[in-house]
Amino acid sequence: MEKHKISVIMGIYNCESTLEWSLNSLMDQSYQDFDVIMCDDGSNDKTYIIAKAFCDRYPEKFILLKNTENMGLNYTLNHCLKSAMGDYMARMDGDDISLPNRFKTEVEFLDNNADIAIVSSPMIYFDETGDWGVGTAIETPNRKDYIKGTPFAHAPCMVRKEAYQAVNGYTVDKKLLRVEDYHLWIKMCAHGLKGYNIQEPLYKMRDDKNANGRRSFKGRLNEVYVKYLAFTMLKLPYWYFVFILRPIIVGLLPNKLYLYLHKKRLR
Repeated sequence: MEKHKISVIMGIYNCESTLEWSLNSLMDQSYQDFDVIMCDDGSNDKTYIIAKAFCDRYPEKFILLKNTENMGLNYTLNHCLKSAMGDYMARMDGDDISLPNRFKTEVEFLDNNADIAIVSSPMIYFDETGDWGVGTAIETPNRKDYIKGTPFAHAPCMVRKEAYQAVNGYTVDKKLLRVEDYHLWIKMCAHGLKGYNIQEPLYKMRDDKNANGRRSFKGRLNEVYVKYLAFTMLKLPYWYFVFILRPIIVGLLPNKLYLYLHKKRLR
């Protein structure tokens, strides 16, 4: 397969009802110099069959890998990175939508800003009823912003390949599941790499009942762990330690109250 400017890395798992829609949003990009490396993470539905159909239809665009069992997103994305040849690595999830000018906007930004390793954007949130909210993002996060929350949305990001190589990709650790991206940004920041958030939303993230069901207290504990790593790796002032406890407080909120506050913040 010829080398493309962008390699899109996708871990796909049990997303048969949404995957075709997501992949079509890539084929609708105004910028087409990309390939897509998908890795099925042990799906037990028709995800692999749908992905294979895209490989057969667009062999110059799609590569399909498969884990023998469910390994988690950090392992799966590292698997994709081994086959990625592009200068820039873009993320994509199998239940979301990339807006048509996403790749063009991100490529132009990285081409014109050699000092920036990571570019991302806020996201539009949608469910079965349509769009319901829009996120925000700090334009140029500094070290102290990293402990408050993940500074870059993972799914709409585009990252220079050498930035991934500098930190050996994603860290494979069960304590980092669902926060593997947050830890990646911390590693890159500790390595001296900088990122930027374009203020225009370039991506639509599915945030529906299924997404709510994936939020667990164990995931909150993983977030506590990665915030502690941010505190230590980035050598932050001692009073920033209080941010480490926030996920536990949020995790103790009744689900209905959490969802109300979550949607109120984004509407």
